Amino acid sequence: MTQEKWIQALLPDAMAHLLSCRECPQSANTINGLNLAGKKAVCDVLDDLIAILFPGCHGHGPSDKTDVESDLRQHMRETALALKGQVRRALEYQCTVDECNDCSECEENAEAAVTLLIQQVPAIKTLLQSDIHAAYEGDPAARSTMEVVMSYPGVYAVIVHRIAHVLYLEKVPLIPRIMSEHAHASTGIDIHPGATIGQGFFIDHGTGVVIGETTVIGDQVKLYQGVTLGAMSFEKDEEGHLVKGIKRHPNVGDHVVIYAGATILGGNTTIGNHSVIGGNVWLTHSVPPGSKVYNQQPRPHIRQADGSWTVANGPWNDHGAGI
Repeated sequence: MTQEKWIQALLPDAMAHLLSCRECPQSANTINGLNLAGKKAVCDVLDDLIAILFPGCHGHGPSDKTDVESDLRQHMRETALALKGQVRRALEYQCTVDECNDCSECEENAEAAVTLLIQQVPAIKTLLQSDIHAAYEGDPAARSTMEVVMSYPGVYAVIVHRIAHVLYLEKVPLIPRIMSEHAHASTGIDIHPGATIGQGFFIDHGTGVVIGETTVIGDQVKLYQGVTLGAMSFEKDEEGHLVKGIKRHPNVGDHVVIYAGATILGGNTTIGNHSVIGGNVWLTHSVPPGSKVYNQQPRPHIRQADGSWTVANGPWNDHGAGI
């Protein structure tokens, strides 16, 4: 059988199934159906927003300074219009999910959400400057703030979060989560757009960090890789469905450091200001300000070359790690 004939023989059955479900909301996005912006289009707008915040840092080369104001104004105009269209279609989709019979406000609400985001650009930039400073001051390996902006995955994830969080607060469906999951896929850092994060936030290394939707983080907080700020359990209603919109994730106070692999769970869990949480600690209850929480260190048994055994002794520091 030739190459063309074997695929022609397979197509009818496969196409019959695909076409029968072409309007399935779970799997198809068509112009006459959901008409949502594709994931790549949302990510392109996200890239444009980051380029507005940090001209010449996340593109293919430096920005042209010959007419910065004009270029920036045009770039912001085009990005805002594109985002407004994406938000409107996302709102219209949510109306169908919620069985809303009146979508007349979707256009107005989309414009209001994007207007607020553009108005928030100066505040977002100020917050991000504090995050960049925290990263530079908090990492002895950092050689410049530009290195931090252009290469640190933790900083990139926070940049995306600062943008997505504004849209989340405006109750924009789909788009904030697409943005945050794009950062998750790129960096290995999973920050839900609903999380509230104060200024001067730094995620060092970053891979494997998870920050849940209802997490509240104060100012000048530093996390290391593998930290989880998660939910302890998932409450269900009488019909067995998960209850949404309740506080499930912890609160972290100001000037807290959480070392690698720590897991902090529960909506009633609060980490007090100026606390240090050591590596691999598991916490499901609150600790007061100024706490130092770390595991009792194991004593590894080491077999020597002559067959004898010794027990390791420190030295250990109070962060749950060997010196």
